[in-house]
Amino acid sequence: MQLKENIKSSNVWMRGFFIFLYAMISYVAISLTFFVIFFQFGSLLFTGKLNQRLLPFSQSLSILIHQIFNFLTFNSDEKPFPLGNWPTK
Repeated sequence: MQLKENIKSSNVWMRGFFIFLYAMISYVAISLTFFVIFFQFGSLLFTGKLNQRLLPFSQSLSILIHQIFNFLTFNSDEKPFPLGNWPTK
């Protein structure tokens, strides 16, 4: 009987929808992170220094990925960006 109730629960299906949504967002965020990594490496290679304007963005992106994975693994019920605020330090 508990299984039937769980299957009919709109809360369970909403969580499933958000899991799918945030899994797709995490894929984009991780792909963007790789772009930032290679861009920063190129900047270091060619100029000898990092792009300082990109560092706060990459820090926020790292926090966002952490928040998304906390949500996906049920360690948090707080919805990250875009349904929550963009993370800051």
